[in-house]
Amino acid sequence: MNGQQNNKQHKGGRNPKKNPSIHRYVFRLTDEENVKFLSMFDTSGSENKAHFITSILFEKQIKTVKVDMAAMDYYMRLTTLYGQFRAVGVNYNQIVKILYRNFSEKKAAAYLFKLEKLTTELAKLCQEIIKLTEEFEAKHLIKNEDK
Repeated sequence: MNGQQNNKQHKGGRNPKKNPSIHRYVFRLTDEENVKFLSMFDTSGSENKAHFITSILFEKQIKTVKVDMAAMDYYMRLTTLYGQFRAVGVNYNQIVKILYRNFSEKKAAAYLFKLEKLTTELAKLCQEIIKLTEEFEAKHLIKNEDK
């Protein structure tokens, strides 16, 4: 026989693995064990349960990722609010220019007085947001140090 005929011809599809996983083990868990297993799997950040199990069996280091959704939500909203504050600042400058361009100085000053009152309220609100953020960070940092 010819040497080429002895080799199997590749007819397409996935290339065969060099070291395929051919040994299979099955085990069963109680409801409590399953809840604990799923919790460990979720915190590991692993994408595959089989890889997670083998990493535990062979004592490979398991990466644990915990995300504080409340903190993430707070900071996302804070970022949005910061963007809105920047937009208010840009609009503020545009309004002042428009007032002096389109109105008499007396009328523009009257409108600016109203705008100044509202800006003072906005500044107070900003100070309250800063205070709440500092309180939130203090509580959040204490949680992380305990872990």
